Amino acid sequence: MGKKLVIVESPAKAKTIGKILGSTYVVKSSVGHVRDLPEKSLGVDVKKDFEPKYVLSKGKTKVVSELKKAAKSCDAIYLAPDPDREGEAIAWHLRELLKTTAKDKPFYRVQYNQITPAAVKAAFENPGEINMDRVDAQQARRILDRIVGYKVSPMLWRRIKRGLSAGRVQSVALRLVSEREREIQNFKVDEYWVMGAKMRRQSAPIDPFLTNLAKIDGKKTDVGSEDVAKALLSDLEGSILKVEDIKTKEVTRRSLPPFITSTLQQSASSLFGYSPQRTMGLAQKLYEGVDTGDGSPAGLITYMRTDSVNIAKEARDEVKGYIEENFGSSFAPAKPNFFKSRTSAQEAHEAIRPTDVMRTPESLKKFLDGPELKLYDLIWRRFLASQMSAAKIARKTAMVVPEKDGLEHTYLFTATASEVTFEGFLKVMSMDIRKKKDENKEGTEEGDEVDTLPPLAAGDVVDLVEWLSERKETKPPARFSEASLIRALEANGVGRPSTYASIIETLNNRNYTVREKRQLSPTELGLEVNDMLVLKLPELFNVGFTASMEEQLDSVEDGKLKWNAMMADFYGRFADWMEKAKEPPADPEKVDAVMAMLEKVITWGPEVQRGKRKYSDQRFVKSIADQIKKAEKGVTDRQLEALVKITVRYRDQVAGAEPELTRLGFASFVESDNAALSYEKTMQRFDILDKVTLTESQGEFFASLKQQVVSGRKLSEKQVIAIDRMLVQYSAKIDDFENLREKLELKVTESGLPQDNESPILMEMLGQVETWNEPVKRGKMTFDDAAFYGSLHEQFLAKNSLTPRQRYALKRMIFRYKGQIKDFDEYVDKLGLNKKK
Repeated sequence: MGKKLVIVESPAKAKTIGKILGSTYVVKSSVGHVRDLPEKSLGVDVKKDFEPKYVLSKGKTKVVSELKKAAKSCDAIYLAPDPDREGEAIAWHLRELLKTTAKDKPFYRVQYNQITPAAVKAAFENPGEINMDRVDAQQARRILDRIVGYKVSPMLWRRIKRGLSAGRVQSVALRLVSEREREIQNFKVDEYWVMGAKMRRQSAPIDPFLTNLAKIDGKKTDVGSEDVAKALLSDLEGSILKVEDIKTKEVTRRSLPPFITSTLQQSASSLFGYSPQRTMGLAQKLYEGVDTGDGSPAGLITYMRTDSVNIAKEARDEVKGYIEENFGSSFAPAKPNFFKSRTSAQEAHEAIRPTDVMRTPESLKKFLDGPELKLYDLIWRRFLASQMSAAKIARKTAMVVPEKDGLEHTYLFTATASEVTFEGFLKVMSMDIRKKKDENKEGTEEGDEVDTLPPLAAGDVVDLVEWLSERKETKPPARFSEASLIRALEANGVGRPSTYASIIETLNNRNYTVREKRQLSPTELGLEVNDMLVLKLPELFNVGFTASMEEQLDSVEDGKLKWNAMMADFYGRFADWMEKAKEPPADPEKVDAVMAMLEKVITWGPEVQRGKRKYSDQRFVKSIADQIKKAEKGVTDRQLEALVKITVRYRDQVAGAEPELTRLGFASFVESDNAALSYEKTMQRFDILDKVTLTESQGEFFASLKQQVVSGRKLSEKQVIAIDRMLVQYSAKIDDFENLREKLELKVTESGLPQDNESPILMEMLGQVETWNEPVKRGKMTFDDAAFYGSLHEQFLAKNSLTPRQRYALKRMIFRYKGQIKDFDEYVDKLGLNKKK
């Protein structure tokens, strides 16, 4: 009997599967995708029903050759990639590549949700066929993404810079991050006061407890000024505090469902700081198999790309037995816990769970490294908890009212303590059991939760230790963390389990976002790209539209919609949007006037080479003249702007150029050129750097700028800053550098940062403050304005500049002390800030 060929995606998976199946099977790896659309062309024939033109993936020639050779010598081919769209597509591509070589040999599609002997053997005993609906859904997604990226990215190249990319889903994620940043930038800080009282019993135990002023005159407390806070404290002074009521309530807290891809990525990010990419890499290892000491690698978790919270009956029965044996029957619910997946979830899939709940994290300590063990422990505990009984929590709230003749208002102070009366799932999984805050007034809501309450009864009189009044500020919405961005994408129906990690990774790799302290901030480039895409193609990069495309892809996978029909519908709208996004033609009279001036230029500057591209003013002007002559398309505003800049450069050869440019509305271009660094000061910089040994990349950059200036093009502000940074970097090798710095008027500080004109103003303002607010403790952090200002003042004296983030913090701080800062409004005008902030 001949051997059977099995093909999976990864070498690690091949090793595990091979040991399970034995010597009658030859197990090979495709090492991921074997075919894809070509890199340097669209690869899609739109006119032929969006027919894709596939080529071998880069570096896969040898892999495919070996697979063909193996297919020749085997009797049957089993295609066993992952059980999702990508896996189905890989299986189909493999069959398409191998079917000629295999001739009449049968192909089988094998799927399993976990790599265990029982699951794998069962799958091979009941092989199926390739699901072409699922393949079509993957093809449609790939072609959609290619068309959007291929057609839209050049718009960014023309308007911002070459090499940038737009993506159908990636750009929507960037939009969410960018819009959140704009919210933060435009956020108006309001002050408010949190009021309460520290109290204690009149007899033992007399440990003080804190209460929160919850209501004034029966309405929720809202104190928006210091004057109101002082008036309330004055009204309360001399009151007797009496316990009005004690309310006790039993709360049931149910466990969370087992992990799906998105929730696993969110939890691993929040708890361990793992990026989604790292989480998926670790989960892949746990899924594909780890040697647990018996010489046979075992898959430790089920498939990790899933959006279903379903659990197989066998797994539920197994975990029920484990819970009853290790924690007692009360910890296992009478009926299993079931959870509802979102509508689009693949119900045939399972949630992420251990393949064997008896394989505890403790038993795997010797076989997993630290990060792998952490993730496995997280998955194991979440699964166990999901099938355990609910926790019971007793929540006690003390309600205290002040009494006194002549009170202007009625007041209610409250304090709440929670106590677990039955642990349930909390036995294996930590969770905050405190009362949730009311989120209706985001940024100002204060909870009344305390760790414990002393014995209290209605009618008890308690002693006042002190009235409490604390000034606070509303906070802007937080930046997205990787976890919260995944949550937002999922909530909006954007992306699918297999794409979340790659979306975030792409944003970071493209320098559209940066990860700082677990938060995602858009870069200046990211904001610029987003603004351009949303301005030009708002419908395409709309969150709702992107979600509707995901739903259509799901319909293709379910066999309810033909992928070609879906593509045709999309492309019709897409083509209209792209047409509208084209730049309108520039004013033809202005174009003719500028071209007439350029006809007078006799001596053109030499062409400039930057990298592999060459730029020639004369050649560009001629190309525009040819374009006008052909009359096939109008000159765009962008092209006219380039012509104006060239005219400004050669204005010495064109009589009356400046008044004519002013008449045409281009005076700002002349003013900008006049304000740019002069030729003399530029060449002085170049002469100094000519004597310094630069790195290879710096040398190439320097040479291109030098050629640019020699050809008559002035340096941009960014280019001047780049040159000045080099001068600062090599200052130790430059004679008499301090005098040269002053003479050349360098645009950067000693640290290489652009000149900072805001910090001196901020330091001068806060230097007037004599009385600082008391330090405030929030969680484990203490915020001390005086200490913060002092440390930044020392840094400013040493470096003569502060970072943008530090300046932002000081800008917020000055409004807290405006009463102590003379000429406050004038300072604020200099900083360009909103006086009402």
